[in-house]
Amino acid sequence: MATAALIDSAMRLELDGGLDADNKPVVKYKNFANVKITSTPDQLYAVANALSGLQVYPLVMIKRNDSFAIHS
Repeated sequence: MATAALIDSAMRLELDGGLDADNKPVVKYKNFANVKITSTPDQLYAVANALSGLQVYPLVMIKRNDSFAIHS
């Protein structure tokens, strides 16, 4: 049976960049690597909200990207 081990985690903030010339939404991204793999969703939420206060654009979504090593 294969197992998966969490080896890396990152966080992405998606920010509302307004509308482009064609009236389509523009999304801006800020990526943060080397997020502690033991971080809880509540901790990431708190950090993301603190960081969003330093951004020019308003926060739309917070995403966590985890990487796993899969082996037998």
